[in-house]
Amino acid sequence: MRKISILGATGSIGTSTLDLIERSPDRFKVEALTAATNVEALADAARRTGASLAVVSDQSRLGELEQRLAGTACRAKAGPEALIEAATGDADFVMAAIVGCAGLLPVMAAVESGKTIGLANKEALVTAGALMIDAAARYGAILLPVDSEHNAIFQCLAGSRKEDVARLVLTASGGPFRTATLHEMRAVTPAQAVAHPNWSMGAKISVDSATLMNKGLELIEAHYLFDLPPDRIDILVHPQSVIHSLVEFIDGSLLAQLGSPDMRIPISYALAWPERMASAAERLDLGEIARFDFERPDEQRFPALRVVREALARGGTAPAVLNAANEVAVAAFLAGHIGFTDIADLVEREVDREAAGELASVADVIEVDRRTRLRVDASIKERCA
Repeated sequence: MRKISILGATGSIGTSTLDLIERSPDRFKVEALTAATNVEALADAARRTGASLAVVSDQSRLGELEQRLAGTACRAKAGPEALIEAATGDADFVMAAIVGCAGLLPVMAAVESGKTIGLANKEALVTAGALMIDAAARYGAILLPVDSEHNAIFQCLAGSRKEDVARLVLTASGGPFRTATLHEMRAVTPAQAVAHPNWSMGAKISVDSATLMNKGLELIEAHYLFDLPPDRIDILVHPQSVIHSLVEFIDGSLLAQLGSPDMRIPISYALAWPERMASAAERLDLGEIARFDFERPDEQRFPALRVVREALARGGTAPAVLNAANEVAVAAFLAGHIGFTDIADLVEREVDREAAGELASVADVIEVDRRTRLRVDASIKERCA
């Protein structure tokens, strides 16, 4: 029986993970669950699964969590140290599903504890990629990609040698504004941006998908996960969201992984690896789908992809700056303070002004993240003044 901790148990990845675990109670035991503020959902999940530890990031919510867990054997804790405890405790497998750079410290703690990690927190790898890969090798941690695109590549690469790989192709749905003009996108509302045509996701990742920043962040992830240079990682828009990514080999063969747009498929692959398990996802009917469409992304309308490649080429602190600027800009857009097209503009401005230095430690990443957020906040206030 595999013992599981879920960091970010009340988000879309966390709830999908819980669904799979509860369908296979003979295979998994829940050790720890965490959430940022959603105490009600956290306590409910802890009660259902018999979790040993429940952690809420917001320390002001600890009393409420304790009340909701009264009469159970589940310990209630709160704050950063408790998050680290959840990441480094008795679990064999840690699902890292905290959104944003907030997940970096617990993910690194899990890596340094030698855990097997289902990596759904792309921002941790984007901001501290080299540090995390080096730490995983040093401590014997295993990083299993949970993003559907990287999970697809991981499956396609099974049994293959790195030297036989010519390139990776990440697919993108194109988001809700795939055919929109720049003029139309300037008037986009937050409600429109979070209405993804194929996937059910949280607000932040939905906006990233709409700007294609999400695909740029995945490019950085793929660079670190699969140790390939950026010029051998392509992005292709595939509106049906059925082919999740492809691997091209030196003999010209292309292998693709297909599946319904349901995150339970890649999550189940990570949970059961190196085996497989039933996911309850809807099966594909290729006869009904009937066609696959592809197109190259338009970097004029979606400049985030170009900005990401620039940041990755600069290296050092630049990807951390990119990520922090994007997180602040997306939050400002969702709050109605800036327009949709302002997101990429703000991110590019921060990447351009950063004299990319080296990152020697996670503390360096956190400092870069802190100062970038302050600068972007100031820029947004100037625009709103």
